[in-house]
Amino acid sequence: MQHLSIPYFKLLFICLTICLEYEIGYAINVKDFGAKGDGKTDDTRAIAAAISGATDGLVEFPRGTYRITKTLEIDLSLKGTLGLSGRGASASIIMAGEGPAFRFIGSHDKGSALPASVMQLTWDKERMPLIDALEIIGDHVNADGIELKNTLMPTLRALLIRNVRNGIHLTSRNRNVLIDACHVYNNSGIGIFLDQVNIHQFIISDSHISYCKKGGIKVINSEIRNFQITGNDIEYNCDPEGLPSADILVDCIQSGSVREGTISGNTIQAIPSPGGANIRFLGLNSNLDKIGLWSITGNHISNQEVNIHLENTRGISITGNTFIRGYNHHLLINNGRNLIVNGNVFDHNEDYFPSEPRAYGGILLNDGENVILSDNIIDGSGNGGEDVGAAIVVKDSREISINACQIKNPNFNGIQIERSTNSQIMNCIISENAKNNGMLRGITLGGVCTGTLVKDNSVAKGKQAGISNYATGVLMKENISID
Repeated sequence: MQHLSIPYFKLLFICLTICLEYEIGYAINVKDFGAKGDGKTDDTRAIAAAISGATDGLVEFPRGTYRITKTLEIDLSLKGTLGLSGRGASASIIMAGEGPAFRFIGSHDKGSALPASVMQLTWDKERMPLIDALEIIGDHVNADGIELKNTLMPTLRALLIRNVRNGIHLTSRNRNVLIDACHVYNNSGIGIFLDQVNIHQFIISDSHISYCKKGGIKVINSEIRNFQITGNDIEYNCDPEGLPSADILVDCIQSGSVREGTISGNTIQAIPSPGGANIRFLGLNSNLDKIGLWSITGNHISNQEVNIHLENTRGISITGNTFIRGYNHHLLINNGRNLIVNGNVFDHNEDYFPSEPRAYGGILLNDGENVILSDNIIDGSGNGGEDVGAAIVVKDSREISINACQIKNPNFNGIQIERSTNSQIMNCIISENAKNNGMLRGITLGGVCTGTLVKDNSVAKGKQAGISNYATGVLMKENISID
């Protein structure tokens, strides 16, 4: 009798394993429930049936274009843990109805991220709903992509969401949210919308969020902690003919608080649009505590009316970024406390500048307290006019330190201080190329500036002066004039 070789048994075992995987499997194929995936047939009911029948927790969409006309709502407390996946990112969902294509609903409406607050039901049936490798396309003016409500540890990855209204919509309460390696692209509304939602532990990473007309990432009237936006390309999220928008907007004017956040390692750029900003934080005028403890670090930020706009904020660190083409300002701060702007480059690379529109740039600080501006390079910047205009303008502020900044070719003035007390300008170099010839004064001060020190600066003489002091309460020491 001929004996079968051991390699034969290995091959047989592998073949049986593959066959069992495909026959028994762990994934529900939506086409087995009648979905056509031809882009014409309404597959809503078939996909809903597949989701209902997904006893093993995974619904898979093979290659095809699946048209739906109603939201596929997934109540995790009834359905159990569930993942939706496109096979090799070859499947598209066309949302031809109003609302999100998929809405995941959990019961974590009162729990936090503390383990003791998580109900057993949530662990057993709801934790970590997963959506990956799918394309969602809008075919209705009010079509959205995905909504997450009261979920714990939702994970969205490798998605393309385009031509919808709002791409990813977070509502009510969610915890430990991950959005990674997604493309949220060319939407009429907002890319990622945190809408009156309570979230702790939220990471948006390695994604492309662009061409969303009402904003890239928008937070409104929400309670957010531990929010990280890292390693993304966030660009052109504006409508030049529409309402003011921002690539990243945090709005707590009416309610909410958003603290403990990071914006790091992103490219954030746009098209100049009326009232537009790359990053905009809008806090509560009567209480600066609502937006704070944010680090904005290591980003490239460019090409909008204002690159960073901070209104009624505290505890913000802006370090190690590159800026270019802030058409009105690179940095606009109104009513800010405990802020640091350190080690940034505000550049004027001529390759980026057409003759029109003019990009003035510069830093404007109004009503600031306990603010440090240090070790920054500012080239070819300054908005305003002859009376008030400079690369750095500080007005109606106190305890402001401007230290070791290098300012080149400013418009109007290098540094201007107006009605600001207990402040310092020290160790700065303010210079101008001979061909530029636009600087009026290197440093100018006006109004009551009690307790202000101007010391150890190297300042070129402008058209009117090197240093002009029209203020009271200023001490000048050991400044030198340079060519």
